[in-house]
Amino acid sequence: MRRFLLVCLGGAAGTAARYLFGGWAQRVLGAGFPYGTLGVNLIGSFLIAIIMHLGLEKGMISADLRVVLTTGVMGGFTTYSSFNFETMRLFQEGSPGLGLSNVGVTLAGCLITGGLGLLVGRLIA
Repeated sequence: MRRFLLVCLGGAAGTAARYLFGGWAQRVLGAGFPYGTLGVNLIGSFLIAIIMHLGLEKGMISADLRVVLTTGVMGGFTTYSSFNFETMRLFQEGSPGLGLSNVGVTLAGCLITGGLGLLVGRLIA
């Protein structure tokens, strides 16, 4: 029950961080492209790779903390469902180029930042 409650608290923190980041991205970068969603997915890919490497490969993060950080915080922070909706909306609004750009940049960016996160995790360990 303790782990469950900690995951819930972590999810609340991740959701709050996502909301704040999304608002910031829209104010700074504009609303024409889902920059906030892209940003949290890139950041989340990077951080999950670090956390999982340090937790599973190096034993530097306990199982409880790893679950709270990944399932809780990162689960609340990352936004695949928003990515899907926003991409479909771009197609429906007649912007297939932006829709395909969102898919390509998100896929490549998350793979790259995930790889960078793994590298940083290895460097930390």
